[in-house]
Amino acid sequence: MRKPTIEMRQHILGAAKSLMTEKGYTAVGLAEIVAAAGVPKGSFYYYFKSKEEFGQALLEGYFDDYLSTIEGMLSGEGSASARLQAYFRFWADKQCTGLTDGKCLVVKLAPEMCDLSQDLREALKRGTDAIVERIAQCVRQGQVDGSIAATKPAIELAESLYQLWLGASLLDKLNHDGKSFEIALGAMAHLLS
Repeated sequence: MRKPTIEMRQHILGAAKSLMTEKGYTAVGLAEIVAAAGVPKGSFYYYFKSKEEFGQALLEGYFDDYLSTIEGMLSGEGSASARLQAYFRFWADKQCTGLTDGKCLVVKLAPEMCDLSQDLREALKRGTDAIVERIAQCVRQGQVDGSIAATKPAIELAESLYQLWLGASLLDKLNHDGKSFEIALGAMAHLLS
């Protein structure tokens, strides 16, 4: 029995996500994607006009899922400062695991995708802007509840935090020891005080 269109499209995206997280966008070819999904090559082109369109759909799905995951962390109970710390510890835990599931696709794919196409770059920008805005909302809440003393505009603090953690993630890919994240936690505390 054939899977419904939306379900099959999601199946192909899901099958390729771990490949892309492990190997990168350009290192994974169409043959590997369809093999992982267990579908014929023609099925890929039925659901996606090109690998670029596939890449955009992969990023959009990733960001939708990621934002849903972090929403509870950044808007839950406790002070905003504590919620930010919990979120960034979650980030570090996901990046330090040996599993590809849950790792940040931005860290893995952004450097290569941004140079390949304007559409892929824009998909990454929309997604990262949404993450930064969600962090900024939490920072604003912390400035109101008094758990974040920094008076710098929330969006600037959020951008600084996101950049800090992207950098820590890249350094951890080199070192594999988690120290970059501990340093980032200390720098974050300084930025928010």
